[in-house]
Amino acid sequence: MVDKVLTANRLTDGIAVWLDANGKWSTSLQDALVARHAEAVEALEAIGKKSYADNEVVDVAVVEVQETNGVLWPLRLRERIRAQGPTMEYAPGYAPADPEFIAV
Repeated sequence: MVDKVLTANRLTDGIAVWLDANGKWSTSLQDALVARHAEAVEALEAIGKKSYADNEVVDVAVVEVQETNGVLWPLRLRERIRAQGPTMEYAPGYAPADPEFIAV
């Protein structure tokens, strides 16, 4: 089974977030709780549904990641961009994503 994490967008500002081991939504993928078996994925899905129902987050999804040298890497390009930010100069305070991180 591929490792998975729970991601969503905060309802207040749309920022991409990941569920951490404390059950809190973090803006850093590297803080995400990693599910390594089916039961853990089911638990993440239940937490995501509750967080959505409680109006904390929207666009809740379990996404596949791989851990390489202690760094989590989403397998899909969309998730890499969400984790790193825009792929070009966007606005003050938003640095472009690291090209190596989003390379497929």
